[in-house]
Amino acid sequence: MPKKILTKNLARFLIVAGICLLLIFLNPKGISGPVQKLLLEIAYPFQKTFYLAGRTISGTFEFLGSIGGLKKENEKLLKENNALASQVALLEDEKKENATLRDQLNLAPRQKFNLEASFVIGQDPQRLGSWILIDKGSANGIKAGMPVIAYEGIMIGKTEEVSPSSSKVALLSDSESAVNVNDTETGARGILKGEFGLGIIMDMVTQTEVLNVGDTVTTSGLGGDLPKGLLVGKIQEVRMTGDKLFQQAVIIPHVKYADLNTVFVIKN
Repeated sequence: MPKKILTKNLARFLIVAGICLLLIFLNPKGISGPVQKLLLEIAYPFQKTFYLAGRTISGTFEFLGSIGGLKKENEKLLKENNALASQVALLEDEKKENATLRDQLNLAPRQKFNLEASFVIGQDPQRLGSWILIDKGSANGIKAGMPVIAYEGIMIGKTEEVSPSSSKVALLSDSESAVNVNDTETGARGILKGEFGLGIIMDMVTQTEVLNVGDTVTTSGLGGDLPKGLLVGKIQEVRMTGDKLFQQAVIIPHVKYADLNTVFVIKN
């Protein structure tokens, strides 16, 4: 029973308070000043509470809105920072590439040949060391069959497939590669062949020729497809062929083909 009485009293109080607030805010004609003052006095605690609550709610929404704005601003700044970092990285790469190119151009035989400097942009995906891809092609005057060297005139292969903007270079270690070479110290001649990307050998050397471990092997110029005197490597081992008719020499290249990043195509 007391609970029902309390509920009824609360309902009456809320109704009276609502009427008071309406009279205050609507301010209808015929309500005198003293009555209005009395209503304001009664409604003041409620008005203050509602006002403070409204301020709190409004402040909360403003705070949440500012958090959302800060999040968007941070995301924007992060994207800008990432873009700047990417540009800096690209500039650093270009700076290193240009420095490498300058260094190797100083070591390349520019006085003897018309060279087209190129960067290596790909290689045999099977890691067999059979070919590399460079970033220059027919648009730069490159044709199939042109010699490709590293710094200091080190022969590494020949262009095989040429597109306008790139070229595939068959390395000396390719199984289909065949280059006329000679032993610089003794004059012994042979044919340089690739061993399926595993290495290179000087083959078809007659038994009357002399080959010594440590001798330098260069291109001989026979056949007219390659200049004479391009470095190839050094003799590591001398052996006889299976039929005992010829000598062979295992050659260590002057450069590691897998480590190449800059090469030069001889265009003349």
